[in-house]
Amino acid sequence: MEAAPCISQIASLLAEPKRTAIVWALMDGSAKSPVELATLAGLSPTSANAHLARLTAGGLLRVEARRGKRLFRVAAPDVCAAVDAMARATVACATRSAPGALPQPLVAPSSLRHARLCHGHLGGELGAQLYQHLLEAGWIECYEQRTDVTFKGAQHLAGLGIFTQALASPLVCNCFDWSQLQPHLGGALGAGLLQLFLQSNWISVINESQALQVNAIGRREITRLAMPEKR
Repeated sequence: MEAAPCISQIASLLAEPKRTAIVWALMDGSAKSPVELATLAGLSPTSANAHLARLTAGGLLRVEARRGKRLFRVAAPDVCAAVDAMARATVACATRSAPGALPQPLVAPSSLRHARLCHGHLGGELGAQLYQHLLEAGWIECYEQRTDVTFKGAQHLAGLGIFTQALASPLVCNCFDWSQLQPHLGGALGAGLLQLFLQSNWISVINESQALQVNAIGRREITRLAMPEKR
């Protein structure tokens, strides 16, 4: 029998609620001082420094020196991706353990709630809003557990330079959003739209984190994309 992957070290670092609170506060790509993180996590400065030392030694955080001060940020994108995956699993497990009861959304920094990376597609408020626009405009349709692109949707997407027949499978799927408690668009189409937004310079990744910065033009263009036709 092959040995199981050694993930217990990282798991043990994040199993402590105060350390999780520190990492969670940095998920938006920001860099914060030990004093800020101590306040956010409800720790004394001494305790905060001890937790920060363990998180840094474990490779989850890195230290930056700025004007003689120490600032901490998430060490790499894979850390943010791992924590985001645990956030999704937390909501999914809560849903399975209490069927029919709506789980509580996870509180997160505002930039993460607004727009973030999720498995290579757009999540957060903007992603959930886009999903609803595509659905209401008839670009996608839901059939119980399945979501498909309509003929109308394929035509409009081709006009944007996204040819659905050339995309990999699954073409489209619902991805449940842990901050919105409603779906956003996953699959190859979700990834294709995200690439369109990035290439159009409507959005950009904030400091290698999961958070996305949406500029004024991007906010306008993405919001009105697939807006339902007025009758």
